[in-house]
Amino acid sequence: MLYDPMAVGIYFATTTGKTQDVAERLHALLGSANTPKDLADVADVSEFNEFDGLICGTPTWNTGADTERSGTAWDAVLEDIAELDLGGKPVAVFGLGDSGSYTDNFCDAMEELHNFFKQAGATMVGYVDKSDYTFEESKSVVGDQFCGLALDEDSESDMTDDRLARWAEQLKHEMPGL
Repeated sequence: MLYDPMAVGIYFATTTGKTQDVAERLHALLGSANTPKDLADVADVSEFNEFDGLICGTPTWNTGADTERSGTAWDAVLEDIAELDLGGKPVAVFGLGDSGSYTDNFCDAMEELHNFFKQAGATMVGYVDKSDYTFEESKSVVGDQFCGLALDEDSESDMTDDRLARWAEQLKHEMPGL
């Protein structure tokens, strides 16, 4: 019998290119067959249904905002995502922020993305312990964990490779077949 790996779509939205860079680095670590795709190039989020699982990345630009925190293409499709039927599909999110300059809003957009996928029935995976981070507040903290992988390419870029490698291994266990 041939092994059929899980088809995982990796999506990102970016303003400066940092979220794309992280998506591409994660793609390399996972050995995923699907090249990361910029959400700005997605005509309809219903294409998410074509995959067995999803990994989605977002920056936080609208710090302190209650909605549309990413300042990217994600903001325009959040309601559309919530209307999808992702029926237990594993979804992991990662977010970029700046814990030095925006310590009160660190990676806030990740929580917004997480919640809309959860509303669509996705099984959210990829939670990360917050104790390895320096920040004051984040809407992306659930209990003692971030609702995904929080990264800081501005103030803690020296920690990104290690955090990505650990998360990639974690996802391989939480998304069997990845």
